[in-house]
Amino acid sequence: YGYNNVPRKVPSTNTYGKQLPLNKISDLLRGEIAQAGFTEILTFGLCSHAEAFAKLNRQDDGQTAVTLANPKTLEFEICRPCLLPGTLKTMSNGQQMPKPIRIFEITDVVLKCSDNDVGAMNRRHLCAMYGGMSSGFEVTHGLLDHIMSMLDVKLDAKDGYALAEAKDGAFFDGRCAKVLYKGEEIGLMGTLHPSTLEAFDIPFPCSALEIRLDTVTGV
Repeated sequence: YGYNNVPRKVPSTNTYGKQLPLNKISDLLRGEIAQAGFTEILTFGLCSHAEAFAKLNRQDDGQTAVTLANPKTLEFEICRPCLLPGTLKTMSNGQQMPKPIRIFEITDVVLKCSDNDVGAMNRRHLCAMYGGMSSGFEVTHGLLDHIMSMLDVKLDAKDGYALAEAKDGAFFDGRCAKVLYKGEEIGLMGTLHPSTLEAFDIPFPCSALEIRLDTVTGV
C-alpha cells in the first residue's frame, strides 16, 4: 500500500479536459450582463423555508424543495429552489448603496427529482433584480431581450421566446409575466409585491427576472 508504490507508466490514451458547455455559456452571459450595468452577486446555496415560500407568498407543495435532515440554523433549512430569496436578501443588505441598484446571479438551484438516484437534481438559473426610485420593470424586460438576443433566440411564440400573463405571490397581479420558450414556461418576471419587499426589509420598489438556462441554451 502507499501512493509511492503505484507503478508509473504512460497512459495508453491521450485525453484532455475542457469547460462544460453550460458553464461556458454561463460565463459568457455573466460578461454580457455585467456590461449592461448589473453587478454579479454570489449567495448561499441554502436558505430558510420561510424565505423560499412564506416570504414570497408561495405555497410549498412538498415536491420542490430539498430539506436538510438536521439543519444547524434556521437560516439554512433547505437547498434553494430558486435564486430570488438570495437576491432579495442581497438587495436588502445593500439598500444603502446609490440607486438604482442592479444585481444578478447565474448559478444552480436544487430541486427534488424522483428520476435521479439521489432524489434531487441541479438546474442552472439566472436571476436579475433592479431597485430604485421606480420598479424599473422596463429595465429587467430589456435585460431579458438582450439575453435572448445574445443566445440568438428570437421573439416568437412558436420557435423562440414569448411573454404571457401570469400570477405569482411574489409579484404584483397584472405586473407579472411568465417567460415561455417554444411554448414551455422557463421563468417569471415582473414587479415585486410590496408584501414581498416588506418581508425582506426593502423600502423601495423593485422588479425581478428569473429564468432557467439549461432549457433555453439547449445544453
